[in-house]
Amino acid sequence: MAAGASVAALESQGEGAAAVLASAEPAAQARQAAAPPAPSRRGPVTNLPLPRFVSLKAAEGNVRRGPSLTHRIDWVFKRRGMPLQITAEFGHWRRVQDRDGAGGWVHYALLSGVRTVLVEQDMLPVHARPDAHTPVTAAFELGVVARLGECTAQWCRISAGGYRGWARKDDIWGVTADELRD
Repeated sequence: MAAGASVAALESQGEGAAAVLASAEPAAQARQAAAPPAPSRRGPVTNLPLPRFVSLKAAEGNVRRGPSLTHRIDWVFKRRGMPLQITAEFGHWRRVQDRDGAGGWVHYALLSGVRTVLVEQDMLPVHARPDAHTPVTAAFELGVVARLGECTAQWCRISAGGYRGWARKDDIWGVTADELRD
């Protein structure tokens, strides 16, 4: 109901009711101004933020041109745990892309919420703490898929092959620059 229609309806009940409505409107506007900003976009199926990162649950995942089994398979992802970015949702299907921007539609059952990242620097030094001046605990090769843990403003804790440590966000793909994780 529009505010003008509300006032007209309340005026028939007396001046006090219109005064209550008028005083309630600034309070509602103040609550909206104080509320934290909502994410830019949410998926129509899951109501989760878009875009978001997930990983490939299966050893193989068919990537299709459209969101159904009748659409042609363009290629097959063949790396379990590979990080993917969901950019759209339609029913049981998710449009995903890899770090190169290649993508298509994948059935949601092939995806996992377990977060992984892809190492983008050869022999990436992984540190004991989120500081470049701390000891290096390991060096990960280019293309390694690592499990994502905690993230600060510039660093993320990653693990792979029994090794773990902190890597700079700039050197991995699968986490946004402003993402913080506990």
